[in-house]
Amino acid sequence: MTSRRAEDGHQGRDRQSSDSQPGGPARRGECGSGTLLALGLGLLLILACAAVALMGQALAASARAASAADLAALAAADAERGLRSGATCDLARTVAELNGAALVSCTIEGPGSTVRVVVEIDTGAPWGPAPGRARAGPPAEDVGG
Repeated sequence: MTSRRAEDGHQGRDRQSSDSQPGGPARRGECGSGTLLALGLGLLLILACAAVALMGQALAASARAASAADLAALAAADAERGLRSGATCDLARTVAELNGAALVSCTIEGPGSTVRVVVEIDTGAPWGPAPGRARAGPPAEDVGG
């Protein structure tokens, strides 16, 4: 048994196609664009945070290298002046290693005088090790005084 409406070709309410509605087919191409925008912004935020973290790591390694160089230079200067036992540059190497650095160079400028050291801390980062430089010894004499 069929109803009279079905026989007349009517099948319930008339529905408008989405093509006749404003923004119908054109909006279909925009579906999901908000998701892609959110994903892109999220990725950008993650990359920015990673860049800030890498800069912080580089600054921390640089500060550690500077501290290790200062301590190594002071220990070497004390040894050069006879205030500590041991060879000047060997003591600088030991102090640098105790502070997580490797001694690159140790220069003595005259007996009982200034010691210059250069150390590096391996960061494991692609930009290489963090260098530290320091000088220790008696103060420079006043010129013209």
